[in-house]
Amino acid sequence: MSGETLNALQINDILRLLPHRYPFVMVDRLIDMRADEHAIGIKNVTINEPQFMGHFPDNPVMPGVLVIEGMAQTAGTLCLWHLGAGARGRKVYFLTIDKAKFRKPAIPGDTIEYHVDKIANRRNMWWYRAKALVNGVVIAEAEVGAMIAED
Repeated sequence: MSGETLNALQINDILRLLPHRYPFVMVDRLIDMRADEHAIGIKNVTINEPQFMGHFPDNPVMPGVLVIEGMAQTAGTLCLWHLGAGARGRKVYFLTIDKAKFRKPAIPGDTIEYHVDKIANRRNMWWYRAKALVNGVVIAEAEVGAMIAED
């Protein structure tokens, strides 16, 4: 890595970049950020999140679609951060979810790491390969694509 500086974003930085708000923020922190190429998003799963009132009350499991959303928010935050101050407040829209696989559930108390690696980008569209891990074990994976809307 020849002296490359790795960047990190905390929740207040993420909220300045992403248009999402509670209860739909699925990433708490980004670490190991390298340009628009790679990042790891961190999500601390807690029992007091609203999805656990119905999914499932006696056996709370993080919905797979929200795990995928966490992957997309990690990638979207990375893109907006890379684009700089001019990208703040732009909307990020899902384009594609491909090759999604769910291997194990995430439960309250887990810390999910969303590892995202850029596949390609064209103009305002971006594609990432993503994996969700808990304690080093892959629980889900997918390829996600998004468009950053122009103001």
